[in-house]
Amino acid sequence: MKKITVHDSWQDAYTYTCSKGIGRSFDPDFTPELTPKEMLALGIFGGIYMNDKPKEFPPSWFTRAKLSEHSTPSLNYFGVSASLPHREWLRRGWIHPADPRGWFQWYCRYYLGRRMPKEDQRQIKRWRAMKRHVAQVQKNCKKGDLSCRKKQRQALLHWAYDSRTL
Repeated sequence: MKKITVHDSWQDAYTYTCSKGIGRSFDPDFTPELTPKEMLALGIFGGIYMNDKPKEFPPSWFTRAKLSEHSTPSLNYFGVSASLPHREWLRRGWIHPADPRGWFQWYCRYYLGRRMPKEDQRQIKRWRAMKRHVAQVQKNCKKGDLSCRKKQRQALLHWAYDSRTL
C-alpha cells in the first residue's frame, strides 16, 4: 500500500492510501475509455483543471496536457465549453470533501489505486449516467462526424468516454 499526502492550493495535509495498482482493479461497472493522462492531453475543462500540476500525480500526466491559467474553451478537443463553474458543482452537491476539485480528481485518485467504497459507488453511478449522452450522439450523428453535437462530445471526454470514436 502506498500512502500519499497532498499539499496543494486545494488541500493541505490530506492523506490517502492506494490499495490497488495504478490503473488496475476497477469496479466491473466502471470501464472508462480514457486514462487521466489521455484526458489531459486531449484538452478538458478549458485547460484550467489541474493547471497547477498537483505533485500527487505522475509528472508524465502533464507532459502533453493542455493547460491554462484561465478557462480557455479552444484548448478543449472540440473547442467548446462543456462544463459548469465549480461553484455550481458545489451548489448541486456533486463535490465530496475528500475531492474538492470534483469528479475528475476522484477519477485520478481512483486510477492511482485509492478506494473509498461509498464514494466510489456514488461516482461510478454518476459516470454511468453519462451513457445517455453516448446514446444521443449515436442516434443523432453520423459515425465519425465530429462536428455533430460538439458540446455533448466534449462533456463525454470530461467523463472518460472517448466520444471521438462515436
